[in-house]
Amino acid sequence: MIKGFYAAASAMLSGMYRQEVLSHNVANIDTPGFKQILTSMEDFMTTEAYTTPGVVGSPSLRHLGSLGLGVEMAEDTIDFTQGAMNATGNDLDVAIEGTGFFRIRTPEGERYTRDGRMVRDAEGQLVTVDGFPYLSDNGQPITIDQGIVSVSREGLISVNGEEAGSLGIAVFEDPGAVLTRTAGNYFESSAAPGTEDGGVVLQGYLESSNANPTRLMTHMVEVLRSYQAAQQMVQNQDELLGRSISVLGRIG
Repeated sequence: MIKGFYAAASAMLSGMYRQEVLSHNVANIDTPGFKQILTSMEDFMTTEAYTTPGVVGSPSLRHLGSLGLGVEMAEDTIDFTQGAMNATGNDLDVAIEGTGFFRIRTPEGERYTRDGRMVRDAEGQLVTVDGFPYLSDNGQPITIDQGIVSVSREGLISVNGEEAGSLGIAVFEDPGAVLTRTAGNYFESSAAPGTEDGGVVLQGYLESSNANPTRLMTHMVEVLRSYQAAQQMVQNQDELLGRSISVLGRIG
């Protein structure tokens, strides 16, 4: 009976966490270059079930299968599939059509992002919406003058026809294995990035979040229903335990 409590309670806890993750994905639907978090559950304990002695037709114990005693969250994964390309018409908006990441300098070190909302700050540096400099292919901040900005498909930045720098594009053979999300829409890497075949740069475009709003809302409803079912199981187990204690008390 207590095992039923554990199973239902673990399902409720897992459901709460899944709702938090789904809510985070929903909150970032409009964040350019956002990569959604995927969750999964796994059994944290199982036991083997057998028939009990004396069952008609089963003179000896017979294996019935494995019985799960509860669930826990497996390790989260990040979905690095590419989002849709949305035209903005802004010369400082860029998107990578491919697997590469923009290189960013933060106080904690180099980071990587798919968010190409470049802004020219007071010093003329191209920075993120959070004020972190975009880095060139030689690892230095990119400074531009006022004027007409053009960005080639190779990431070469020109102002009024004169070259000003080239966007640094980082490439990871297996992003899911080496990239970890940090604060904001940035990633840090446990391995040095490559620079080849990162894709092409599209000026005047932003990559949208790869989270699908309809699918997310459907998953949230499914998780809510699962949570409610587990909650009802806890209530049923509680009532059954209460009746059992009452009966045993009268027998004593």
